[in-house]
Amino acid sequence: MLLAKRKLRIETERLTLRPPTHSDFRPWSALRLESRDYLTRWEPSWAVDHLSRKAFTNRVYWAQRSVSNGSALPLFLIRRDDNALLGAITLDNIRRGPAQSGVLGYWTGAAFARQGYMREAIGAVVHYAYAQLDLSRLEAACLPENAASRGLLESAGFKYEGVAQSYLQIDGRWRTHVLYAALRSDRRGRTDVG
Repeated sequence: MLLAKRKLRIETERLTLRPPTHSDFRPWSALRLESRDYLTRWEPSWAVDHLSRKAFTNRVYWAQRSVSNGSALPLFLIRRDDNALLGAITLDNIRRGPAQSGVLGYWTGAAFARQGYMREAIGAVVHYAYAQLDLSRLEAACLPENAASRGLLESAGFKYEGVAQSYLQIDGRWRTHVLYAALRSDRRGRTDVG
């Protein structure tokens, strides 16, 4: 589905989810910098120019192309009551045809963690993926020791599916991840994770 003709915005109770714009550079770089210690243990290593304006400009252009061609849905979480940038959520690697699936990734600034914002954003993106993009399966992965992210995914209806060895490079090392998925027509019930 091509989305270039209309402005993409998803509204939740407290948030507006929208693609990044060039004017988001300062709030984004400030939030990433002040949350660096909180984020880097869960993310791929940051490039030397990660927080530069040029790298952010490239990110904005990638977001525009991805939304336009339907390959990804990169969104910033903006709190409506004060217009603060809280984090980001991306539905990436959108596959059409027999797969009708995508991969969910997200981050939130340290100051905004554990306040229900990301749970709200995930619920909205999942609904949008099923209702507007006609996807059938959404996948997510996190480090096994990331109890907060695992709990977040489970509370959002994602079910544990297994383990992927050396799945992603996180903080410079190949790391095993636990895999979760949500299905549009999920009749699997609760899964218990050890």
